[in-house]
Amino acid sequence: MKVAVGSTNPTKVKAVHNVVGDLFEVIPLKVPSDVSEQPFGDQETVTGALNRAKTCLEVCEADFAIGLEGGVAETEYGMLVINWGALVDRDGNEYIASGARAILPDEVASLVRDGRTLGEAMDLYTKRLGVSKLEGAMGIITNSRINRDEMFSHVVKVLIGQYEFHKGQSI
Repeated sequence: MKVAVGSTNPTKVKAVHNVVGDLFEVIPLKVPSDVSEQPFGDQETVTGALNRAKTCLEVCEADFAIGLEGGVAETEYGMLVINWGALVDRDGNEYIASGARAILPDEVASLVRDGRTLGEAMDLYTKRLGVSKLEGAMGIITNSRINRDEMFSHVVKVLIGQYEFHKGQSI
């Protein structure tokens, strides 16, 4: 069986591979989210994840597809890093899940509010390049206790669990 991942970002592909790589052929695909480059809020972020998963099924022969999307959300406590995932199967079933959230440093939040993506803001904040393809904002702000691929792996586990529950079986 095959599962498509709506991204070629190494952290997202690794997350799916960590959860189902022993059972499925994992097919990374560069597909659009059809939302802002920097999604704001839960609605836009989950929409991006769903769009990625749906597009994967349109362009490849996978049994089901997973879209993963990172975003930010303003709260009364500060700006949060957020993440959503979606699993869509060939029967048209859609499953969504969200994972860990944490407050971003004020310096990072200010850069995002000024129009930078979270990835760009984290690169500036850490004075490094490619943080979003490595440990991600979550890895930086949790002192690497939860890296970006682990954060998304948790979301993938929830998605797969929902899929199995609906089907009445383990995969």
